[in-house]
Amino acid sequence: MIRDVQRLRERTGAGVMECKRALERAHGDLDQAVQFIHEAGVVLAEKKGSRETRAGILAAYIHNERVGVLLELRCETDFVARSEPFRKLAHEITMQIAAMNPETRETLLVEPYIRDAAHTVGQLLSQTIAQCGENIAIERFCRYEL
Repeated sequence: MIRDVQRLRERTGAGVMECKRALERAHGDLDQAVQFIHEAGVVLAEKKGSRETRAGILAAYIHNERVGVLLELRCETDFVARSEPFRKLAHEITMQIAAMNPETRETLLVEPYIRDAAHTVGQLLSQTIAQCGENIAIERFCRYEL
């Protein structure tokens, strides 16, 4: 059980108790436990969606010196803005924008995630909200291409 909890944490980034509860609910099935955690992340993201985001970062990405992206990603506190999951999310979103050239935030959120087409960018955002415990919002972005 301890190894399964550890593997589930590595796959989802969820807390120990959340992983333990998901595994118990899934009767030890790791894939089903992952699904439960993802569903819980969506519910948590919806609850936190009304919170104000006053902190955040500007993330930049340049691909092959031909495509550039600047992203304003917001969260509730500076503590989360400096965290690894938040910074990783910013990098993943900038790469997504460089690759897919979405026109709006809404379009970006419903696009298939470039690293895993089974998930959307919105689901990736929800997972990070669940992992960090704060509301996270894509405030604005711009993309340049030569």
